[in-house]
Amino acid sequence: MLHLRYPASGTLPRMKPVAAVAALLLLVASCSASEPEAPPVELPPVGGRFDYQIGGIYQPDARVKIVVRDRGKIPVGDRYNVCYLNALQTQPDPMEGSLSWWRQNHGDLLVKKPDGQPVIDPEWDEGILDISTADKRQKILDIQKKWIEGCKISRFQAIEADNLDSHTRAGGAFDLNATKEFMKAFVKHAHEKGLAVAQKNGGELGDSGKKYIGFDFAITEDCEANGECKHYADAFGDNFFQIEYTDEAFQKSCADRGGKVAIIRRDRNVVPYGHSDYVNEVCPAS
Repeated sequence: MLHLRYPASGTLPRMKPVAAVAALLLLVASCSASEPEAPPVELPPVGGRFDYQIGGIYQPDARVKIVVRDRGKIPVGDRYNVCYLNALQTQPDPMEGSLSWWRQNHGDLLVKKPDGQPVIDPEWDEGILDISTADKRQKILDIQKKWIEGCKISRFQAIEADNLDSHTRAGGAFDLNATKEFMKAFVKHAHEKGLAVAQKNGGELGDSGKKYIGFDFAITEDCEANGECKHYADAFGDNFFQIEYTDEAFQKSCADRGGKVAIIRRDRNVVPYGHSDYVNEVCPAS
């Protein structure tokens, strides 16, 4: 910031016209250089009961405070809503961002096998986005910005960014460092829109998920079953939301941290209420 000193008489100091114009331009530039302040980001209530509905939506229990739904679904008006978005792999059909959509519109941004066919995650039949270079990362983020902003327009408060482990299925196309760089830019844009971002799994990130990438909280699957819950506790304290799919891991989690960390047991395909496979349990009240 330029400070102009004035004589005691209160008259302006004499300056040559060119110098005066230069000083004025410098003053204007210094005032306009600062970026606009990002809107505040709202975090979910720590330990609040939550419901994981990415396999199909239904009316949550009245005691549920946090609901996770796919970005193509409508949030629940009186809860804290998290918008599920597959950040590093393709979206389910028939959404924009499906495997067929990427192949038709941006085939160069998919990880390919030597025969030119997309590398597929066999468990979910999803293509893997190629974030191997800074240029590709920027192009993919530019596409996803509309989806991030769509979550905000739909009145979600946060985003769950899935498949942080895609590098393990990418056949060497990119590594965890590329994931960190992409997600850092992803989180920055979401924060600029006033959205919090949850780290989905990715225990191997350690504290870099919070400290370097900027994740605000975490949503974990099978962290007890896989012996990874400590990674999330070290990074986020009690502000992580734990889903277990086996009764043994669920019961142990409730005994170890129930009442502090939000923990639920769900069926593996997180089907909606009313389905014959539906499972949705919470830790018993202490």
